[in-house]
Amino acid sequence: AAREAAGVEEQPLQGRQQHPALNRHPTENAAAAATENDFLCPDAGQRPPGPTPSQSRFQVDLVSEAAGIIEDKDRFRVVNFADPSGSGSGASPEGPNEGLQNGDTVMSETSLHSSTGGQHHYHYDTHTNTYYLRTFGHNTIDAVPNIDFYRQTAAPLGEKLIRPTLSELHDELDKEPFEDGFANGDELTPTDDAAAKESAESKGVVKFGWIKGVLVRCMLNIWGVMLFIRMSWIVGQAGIALSCLIVAMATTVTTITGLSTSAIATNGFVRGGGAYYLISRSLGPEFGGSIGLIFAFANAVAVAMYVVGFAETVVELLAVNIVMTDQTNDIRIIGTITVILLLGISVAGMEWEAKAQVFLLVVLTIAIINFFIGTFIPVKAKESSGFFGYDGSIMWENMGPDFRGETFFSVFAIFFPAATGILAGANISGDLADPQLAIPRGTLLAILITGIVYLGVAVSTGACIVRDASGNVNDTVSSQFMMNCTEAACKFGYDFNACKRDKNNCPYGLHNDFQVMSLVSGFAPIITAGIFSATLSSALASLVSAPKVFQALCKDNIYPGLSLFAKGYGKNNEPLRGYILTFGIALAFILIAKLNTIAPIISNFFLASYALINFSVFHASLANSPGWRPSFKYYNMWVSLAGAILCCVVMFVINWWAALFTNVIVMGLYIYVSYKKPDVNWGSSTQALTYHQALTHTLHLSGVEDHIKNFRPQCLVMTGYPNSRPALLDLVHSFTKNVGLMICGHIRTGYRRPNFKDLATEQSRYQRWLLKNETKAFYTPVFAEDLKQGAQYLLQAAGLGRLKPNTLVLGFKNDWKDGDMMNVETYISMIHDAFDFQFGAVILRLKEGLDVSHIQGQGIKDTCLHTQLDCRELYSYDDDDGKATTQPLLKKDKKSPTVPLNVSDQRLLEASQQFQKKQGKGTVDVWWLFDDGGLTLLIPYLLTNKKRWKDCKIRVFIGGKINRIDHDRRAMATLLSKFRIDFSDITVLGDINTKPKKEHTAAFEELIEPYRLKEDDMEQEAAERLKNSEPWRITDNELELYRAKTNRQIRLNELLKEHSSTANLIVMSLPLARKGAVSSALYMAWLEVLSKDLPPILLVRGNHQSVLTFYS
Repeated sequence: AAREAAGVEEQPLQGRQQHPALNRHPTENAAAAATENDFLCPDAGQRPPGPTPSQSRFQVDLVSEAAGIIEDKDRFRVVNFADPSGSGSGASPEGPNEGLQNGDTVMSETSLHSSTGGQHHYHYDTHTNTYYLRTFGHNTIDAVPNIDFYRQTAAPLGEKLIRPTLSELHDELDKEPFEDGFANGDELTPTDDAAAKESAESKGVVKFGWIKGVLVRCMLNIWGVMLFIRMSWIVGQAGIALSCLIVAMATTVTTITGLSTSAIATNGFVRGGGAYYLISRSLGPEFGGSIGLIFAFANAVAVAMYVVGFAETVVELLAVNIVMTDQTNDIRIIGTITVILLLGISVAGMEWEAKAQVFLLVVLTIAIINFFIGTFIPVKAKESSGFFGYDGSIMWENMGPDFRGETFFSVFAIFFPAATGILAGANISGDLADPQLAIPRGTLLAILITGIVYLGVAVSTGACIVRDASGNVNDTVSSQFMMNCTEAACKFGYDFNACKRDKNNCPYGLHNDFQVMSLVSGFAPIITAGIFSATLSSALASLVSAPKVFQALCKDNIYPGLSLFAKGYGKNNEPLRGYILTFGIALAFILIAKLNTIAPIISNFFLASYALINFSVFHASLANSPGWRPSFKYYNMWVSLAGAILCCVVMFVINWWAALFTNVIVMGLYIYVSYKKPDVNWGSSTQALTYHQALTHTLHLSGVEDHIKNFRPQCLVMTGYPNSRPALLDLVHSFTKNVGLMICGHIRTGYRRPNFKDLATEQSRYQRWLLKNETKAFYTPVFAEDLKQGAQYLLQAAGLGRLKPNTLVLGFKNDWKDGDMMNVETYISMIHDAFDFQFGAVILRLKEGLDVSHIQGQGIKDTCLHTQLDCRELYSYDDDDGKATTQPLLKKDKKSPTVPLNVSDQRLLEASQQFQKKQGKGTVDVWWLFDDGGLTLLIPYLLTNKKRWKDCKIRVFIGGKINRIDHDRRAMATLLSKFRIDFSDITVLGDINTKPKKEHTAAFEELIEPYRLKEDDMEQEAAERLKNSEPWRITDNELELYRAKTNRQIRLNELLKEHSSTANLIVMSLPLARKGAVSSALYMAWLEVLSKDLPPILLVRGNHQSVLTFYS
């Protein structure tokens, strides 16, 4: 009772001593508190009095609130530093802390002096109902550095913790802290969620160290059948020197790849998936996805290859006594039985598989030792078969090559698959206790040991066995022919010269007998056991690798149809479905039983993986990302690049058509994944390099002066929310897409204090919306006191270097007559500011209007500014059709979804989508009345180059004198042809200066009536006061002064209706108004009468710098 009254419950948590500042997500908290209380405190009376000396120096406490306080506030689990020696318990100046025994809260005021002791100090803060805790003796919730803050998920190694967010530490106290659940935006991706689930299930898992997990596997996989059956033949063909070169070349490729694998594997935590995981997390899902699929497939087919190799050996042994049907079918029968047994071992679990591997390695090692012992024991009976023991003359004779029907590269191609298998350890990365240590150590040591053994076998076979031997004891040298006998065998009294004449009589020697190692060895059956061991171990390793890699690929959901195989079973998360699939593929290829065609494709698949692993390291080093810092330092980006090139060369050396086939498949899968764009973000080096290149090019661009030929309209478009003015967005995007920059400016005004955090989340949300809509634009929102100030911010600061806007695009203010005229003042001042900043200005007018944000489901009003709700709850993405609209989830009562749209809204909606459709055969009418540098002509030209507008023809209208119409037309045609701009027609308007019709002039007078100052009707002082308070008013003097200009705007509207009423788009010179001389109401009235009741019209005015040139 005392404890509850005090409002704090305190207990040392033994289980989590090592984590400072453990704060938890609120949803977990109640449950966590309950379980930990039950687990640790069966009885409150038995609690230890203060920290005991056995506890770690971080003391971790769970703080729960008094009953009156909301559950949600129980956020912090508290830490402070105890005395490292533990002396704080008994030897503390205050003695054991009674507060802990009787359950009362120890307030920080009473114990400020004991900041060195091991006691816990709380300070209760009434604003946020949170216990601040002491770090370094201060009351703060600031946390000390801790590994658990940096975890992606509740990873297998420990628990994901959340550090206090900046808002919690920095915001004013009346604000609600913890607005969003995740600090620093660490939302979990689906992949991480899966990993979290997996880790939660993976308690009591079997994990391997570097010897059992990597070294054993790699050695078994690298030592294949080649060692026993083909190595001696390679020495016979290539000679000792070239054989050593072949082994050295293969080892060089695998060593470079091993170094690269080590670098990637030590650059961060490695999960299951081996080669696929390493490549996909380095180069991104495109390469990772394509390699993952073919690597898993190659491993599955490799199972078949190794099993058939085993079955062939068994059939050869049995052929002496037993033939079941015929040789091919026997291979199929034995192969099938073998692969079923191997599947049984794999499915039984990784422990059994690892035990089997160790046993096979022992057999293999004994077989190799048995061979080397045999070379030192010359046996008379074996001499006729070509084995004479170590001898310098034999070694010298076998030093050079003796190719018979082969070349150096064809022999290399036969040997190289024997060097592959270096990823056998990395492929089970998920089952390793410490992949970062195990993969480099095990892989590189395995490459070293196996390379030495291959070299040893090459030298020893070449030093004690001749190339050809008949096996006939009677082929001895008679004394009179001793002079003619030049071969090494002659020294031992044998003459095998007959072999050169008749190959068929010589079944022995390096060239002719594949089983030379059995002949040489101390005890031949052990070599047979070694062959079995080599084939079965490689088959087993591949049978385990393929499903593991495939499971990791399916978990990432890169190929949507394959998610079925992502499920794992048992505590080790075994991919049983993957095992069955691999078994099926292997069985299919075993039944073919002819693997000479398939072997080169498999080698190429493996080599493609090696090439990409090497390239990953080069790419990551080139991108120079701060996140690329492998703890394995013995790599070099250029060596890795050389390794990647070597792998590609070897692919073509081994088999050029298989190499082409592999490249086509990889590219095909790459294109497929790029097209599907899986929703993953792994921080790949591709992203890093893109950023690096963008930065470099932007800086490089800034050092180059602009040239007219390279002028592009770079538009700052005042769209507000990008989805609230679709017509404006679509039209500008039509002429800037792949040509120029487009920035969607959004000025946020409001009386409420700006919430910059909201601004940042909205910025990323709407940028995603633009990308989803395939609009190539940037969304840039700013907070400002008013529109004018916001526009100035954007005009000054938007863009970067040369990628700055040079044209301001506005929608026409259709409702200017209805609202406060100060808004018109602001609107016109934005145009003046644009010209002051040397921008061009463009205004789009649709007679229906542009803004659709008030229509249900189309756009967003500024709800986020006026509510405390997080915008993420307000809106959801509606992805049913390609154009995602952002829909409010909170439906307004007055606008329930069942109410049909009124007529004007329906028209507005249709008009807003008109630029998304293909424009049929029609015209774009360009009224190029004043020369602004050519922007008025350039925009329609760019527009008609696009697919949607390409059926529209450009018609040009210019002003001129009645008596020179032909001359003006020819002059304009010449100019346009020099600019290389196609046009269908040029019209010279000789009647621009004719007076407009009376009724139109009267309508204009009526329009401006409410906005006139009428200074002649009042005293001068009163008139000046009114003009100062309402600067937009039109003076009589100004009206008279600009009478001709006013008439011209009215007359142009009549001409536009006459000539262009059917155009798809009108592009017209924007009339200018002198700043300070023409009031904003008069200028607005000009724009109104000029553009009313017309098809979509674009009023354009460049900055009077040339944007077109006819010089090359």
